Amino acid sequence: MKPLTPQRNCPLCPRLVEYRQTNRTTQPTWHNAPVPSFGDISAALLVIGLAPGVKGANRTGRPFTGDYAGQLLYTTLLKFGFATGNYAEHPKDGLHLLNCRITNAVRCVPPQNLPTPLENKTCNQFLSAEITAMKNLKAILTLGTVAHTMCLRALNIKASAFKFSHGAFYTPREGLILANSYHVSRYNTSTKRLSTEMFETVVEKLVGQLNNA
Repeated sequence: MKPLTPQRNCPLCPRLVEYRQTNRTTQPTWHNAPVPSFGDISAALLVIGLAPGVKGANRTGRPFTGDYAGQLLYTTLLKFGFATGNYAEHPKDGLHLLNCRITNAVRCVPPQNLPTPLENKTCNQFLSAEITAMKNLKAILTLGTVAHTMCLRALNIKASAFKFSHGAFYTPREGLILANSYHVSRYNTSTKRLSTEMFETVVEKLVGQLNNA
């Protein structure tokens, strides 16, 4: 079975390796390595983001932890019963996920928070292995177009089969729900592309479909 997370010094993407080394030099106390998924492998829901933020998950070592995106994501997961505890923006804050797991399409932080198409493709083996290992998986929530496309690649489905659209729900295979949302980034919320209400509406609908599955 393929590993679910790249090794700490994963050499597969030269540009990301160079950026990792730069961050290790300038910020030696940060995580600065591929970020492992958060949550139990037996979960029914998998949330897929784009890649670690340089001052968020790349710093703390936990997905969506330490930057604005985590505030909206974890507050919403807490509201709808996918998490318990309190989100305090660090991996020892006591937050626990319930029947939910969070990962990224690309596990290493990219410059300007944007991986290249080749980096997306190269890292997809880890997402594919993760999805395969989640034997109780019933739903996937993709945050943004890239996460959606890489999820389809991991499922061995052509991107043209299911177009990304905020609020869209698909059934890529029997027994699996695929839901789309714009990414919970500060940019999207500050530009009004995504509001708290918009994101909560997607998650609330997802809860309803999971309960009826």
